[in-house]
Amino acid sequence: MASSVTKAEVFREIEEALGRVPEWAKKLPDEMLAGFWSTMRDFQLAETRIPGKYKELIGLAVSGATRCRYCQYFHEEAARLHGASDEEISEAAGMGAHTMMASTFLNSIGVDYDQFRQETQKIVAYVRDQAAKRGGKPGTKPR
Repeated sequence: MASSVTKAEVFREIEEALGRVPEWAKKLPDEMLAGFWSTMRDFQLAETRIPGKYKELIGLAVSGATRCRYCQYFHEEAARLHGASDEEISEAAGMGAHTMMASTFLNSIGVDYDQFRQETQKIVAYVRDQAAKRGGKPGTKPR
């Protein structure tokens, strides 16, 4: 391991945080172990600017896009642990599906990226302006 932390120390931290060291974690190459765990510990599992529930819902949507059943199961259970409802889990999965559909379409037909950026900036400005006129936030429905 390239870091000054030993494998035994990393495993001790993992067991303290998760109650066990998963078998898959034991198979990580020594050179990856400390880095993988520090990212999981200090970002995914830690209190950061993005609440844990949202991080896990993002992870769930990404796992659908990557078609990883391991990640899907982990992130769904972690989202539930953080209080996500069935409806929120369904919505996160729907957002992942919607994003993948749009991405596939845009990339398949070769939409000009500069034009896409310009149009998106105009859309954002319009939506922001309309929300300001209503006295609400973008994305809220008119009264």
